[in-house]
Order: sequence, then structure tokens, then C-alpha cells
Amino acid sequence: MRLTLFRYFLFFLGLIFFGLGNALAVKVKFLGLHPWEVLNMALYQRFGWTIGTWSVICGLCLVLISLLVDRKYINVGTFLNALLIGPIMDFFLQLKILPNASDYLWINLLILFSGIAITGIGGGMYVAAGIGAGPRDGFMLTISDKTGLSISRARIIVECFVLVIGFMLGGPVFIVTFLYTFIQSPIFQHSFKVFQKLLHTLNNKNKERISENI
Repeated sequence: MRLTLFRYFLFFLGLIFFGLGNALAVKVKFLGLHPWEVLNMALYQRFGWTIGTWSVICGLCLVLISLLVDRKYINVGTFLNALLIGPIMDFFLQLKILPNASDYLWINLLILFSGIAITGIGGGMYVAAGIGAGPRDGFMLTISDKTGLSISRARIIVECFVLVIGFMLGGPVFIVTFLYTFIQSPIFQHSFKVFQKLLHTLNNKNKERISENI
């Protein structure tokens, strides 16, 4: 029971980190955003509402497509991810406590890379929790299964397609957009391994405690 509660705590904390990291990156969006955020920003600039609202809409659309094609990667965590990260991002942006863009490039880069790092850590946390894949990850895993493409190739194709749409709608694309995955992925992988190991250790201790009580 305690381990399950901790997994959900880790999952929600990861979502908060992920939303915070995205909000930081949006503050210096002219340096480039992740392809999905390029699309969300483009939709916001063109049609209004909020960036987080478009994140929710896009996420739910992907969940719907995945449900129609293959439900294997869809569960409660997928819906929570789709519904919460956008509002969390909007919350941090509306608080007005995040640093704004500066006249100095190095400060803007520091803000952006901090956002990328926090997003990578948060992603590793919520994936390690094992509550469910995010809507975008689930969609790419579904595409990989149905087409026979590797997961990495499916991710590249999907994100390139999303980036083109976002760019055509006027989203902020710059050099960091093309470096995002290369910067974020190692941070995500390290975070995932750290928290997965932590959960594995806690699980073993829980089993030992149960064995002692038998």
C-alpha cells in the first residue's frame, strides 16, 4: 500500500516537474521549443485559449487515436498525464514567479536549459512510477507496433510531422528545437534509472517486511 502511494506521489511530482520545465522553456520560446510545444504555442497564438489547454486537447486527441488503434498503452496514467500537464504549465506561467527573457543570451540559455533539465527529470520520474505512458509516448509506441518501425524512428517521424505543422502555423522554431531531444533524452534516461532503482529498492524492502511478518 505504501509503495503504491509512493508511486503515485512520484508520478504526480514528475508531472509537476514536467509542467514547470515546459513553462520555463516557454519564457524563452524564441530560442526554440520541443516540437510538441511548438505546436501548442502555434495553436495558442493563432486561436487563443492557453498553451496548457492546447496541450490537453492534443493529448486527448492522441489518446483517442491510440484507443481506436490499440488500447495496450492506454491506462489511468495516460489520461492523468494528458489532463494535468497543460494546466500545471498554465499555473506556473500565471503565477508570474518564473524568470522572464533577458537581454543577455547566456541568461536566456540558462533559463531554457534549466527548463529542459527539469522536464527531463520530471519525465523520468513519472515514467519510472509505472502508472502509465504519456499520451504522446503511448501514441508513438502504438505507431511503432503497427508499422514495425523502431520506437526511436517512430518518435523522429511523428515529431518531425508535428514540428512541420507547428512551424506552418507560426510556432517558434529555432536551433534549440532540433537539439531538444539530444539534450533532454540523457537527462530523462538518468532520472528514469535513478527512480526506477529507488522503487526497486523500496519494493524489495517491502517484500522483506512482509516475509518477516509471516
